[in-house]
Amino acid sequence: MTRREITVRPELSDPLYYLRNFHFVLDWVVRRYPDLLAAAEQHFIETLRRLPEPSQALLVRMVMRKGDCFRADRLTYPEIGDTEQAAEPLLRSGLLTLNPAVDISQLSRQLTRPELLALAIRLADTHEDLPRPGASARKRDLVAALAQLYPEPRAWSDWWPQAPTTLYGLAVMDLCERLRLMFFGNLRQEWSTFVLAELGLFRYETVPFDDAARPFARRAEVDAWLCLHQCRERLEQGEPPADILRDIPADLPGSNWLSARRDRVLYRLAYRFERSGDLQTAARLYADIAVPEARPRLIRVLELQGQVKAAVSLLDQVLAAPDNEAEQQQAARMAKRLSRKAGQPPPAQPAAPGWTEQTIQLPLAGNRVEAQVTDHLQTPDAPVYWVENGLINSLLGLLCWPVIFAPLPGAFFHPFQSAPADLTRPEFYRRRQDGFEQALALLTAGDYQARIWHYWHSRQGVQNPFVHWGLMTRPLLELALACLPPTHLELLFRRILFDVKANRSGLPDLVQFYPAAHSYRLLEIKGPGDRLQDNQIRWLQYCARHEVPAEVLYVQSDSETLFD
Repeated sequence: MTRREITVRPELSDPLYYLRNFHFVLDWVVRRYPDLLAAAEQHFIETLRRLPEPSQALLVRMVMRKGDCFRADRLTYPEIGDTEQAAEPLLRSGLLTLNPAVDISQLSRQLTRPELLALAIRLADTHEDLPRPGASARKRDLVAALAQLYPEPRAWSDWWPQAPTTLYGLAVMDLCERLRLMFFGNLRQEWSTFVLAELGLFRYETVPFDDAARPFARRAEVDAWLCLHQCRERLEQGEPPADILRDIPADLPGSNWLSARRDRVLYRLAYRFERSGDLQTAARLYADIAVPEARPRLIRVLELQGQVKAAVSLLDQVLAAPDNEAEQQQAARMAKRLSRKAGQPPPAQPAAPGWTEQTIQLPLAGNRVEAQVTDHLQTPDAPVYWVENGLINSLLGLLCWPVIFAPLPGAFFHPFQSAPADLTRPEFYRRRQDGFEQALALLTAGDYQARIWHYWHSRQGVQNPFVHWGLMTRPLLELALACLPPTHLELLFRRILFDVKANRSGLPDLVQFYPAAHSYRLLEIKGPGDRLQDNQIRWLQYCARHEVPAEVLYVQSDSETLFD
């Protein structure tokens, strides 16, 4: 299956555009995962398609909203018409329930404060342990008082016999959540945010969707993802970590991206165990997972357990081969203390390289300081561009275009992704290492400019997480390829790929080109009171270490100009 096989053009003028979008998602899931759908999911999809259009629309409206209970008087949509009439087929088919049982928390979400106050007063008249609330009682106080005496769910009509409206329960919410996961690859994106009509504003790279690249190869993997999601939610709600750990699904061989997700949940659990004082369990979990932050935490736990020798041994491993710069930085901070505890001299730390700094004075009125410095430095023979992170990232994205959009399992879930799902995860480079190395080899072979120009022409405007199309004009690209040597490009590209999440940002603000000399310099601009950030310092140190021309330009206010 490829994106070219799927076309969807819902019009914003169509009041049922959301229903068309929902059917698009269902069709996509059916075509990509026919073997992963259980009978209940297939039955739901077939049943929905047979229902009258207003009934379908009403169900989708409910699915797109929060919760699984809805008052009929709050389901008023002109394109649907009579709500109760539209609901009848849904009730007969079992997709909705009537008069569901709700607890006091669920009930409170359906009632206004005056309605809840009236209910509390009525219940207080029949329950001597419930004090009669005052007219100014807050809603949360009413809920707390009622929850103490009425902990069990009750039918809507039992709570409110004289209710002027019906309450519907959505019977297929969990099923729809599973379908949403299978389409989006996550549960962060809501149905309501997926307005395909607006996607016409963007163009997306064509990624082949074949069975070999399916993110979910087995139904058990979908089950495991949902289980991990529930475990994480339980952890955030404060449930004891030992109870959650028992429910963590076993690792699934063959699904590297899902294993990485499992490791991230286990890392959160390990940290909770560490904070609660269960260092033995924390150490065991930290040691078993492949998360960049895990080794520094394990070193700390070993130190707390008095296992200083083991902590120093692991520290040496981290310093010798850090997973990323943040891990290296953490290890360096622990080195002196641990070496002292172990009675050893601290490991030698290379001196941080310096960089060129200078100060200039400008009026500093009106535009951003970067724009004023650009105007101040610019000459016909040495043009200056305000690029921040855009230039180097864009060149990387153009050179490595096919690698970024390689159809790896767990990378692309649907045809409207501007980036692979694992872009900011530690395994992003590792999973594509061969492809990236082949692309970077073009910098040495001399074919890189043709490749960059090819994708600049052929993919103009197509979404890419690295490419800033609004910045990458032909004049800027011509200057960049003429003035930035390929050896420097490779150094800059490799640092970004080493840790995409951290290193896509922090690059200097400006670039000044010297076309006659085929050279350039990068400039980080700091106005009055502005300080270098950690990621900017790391970039400057890296550039200084590898002789990439990068400077810091401090700008002070020209007081004489201000008072003229």
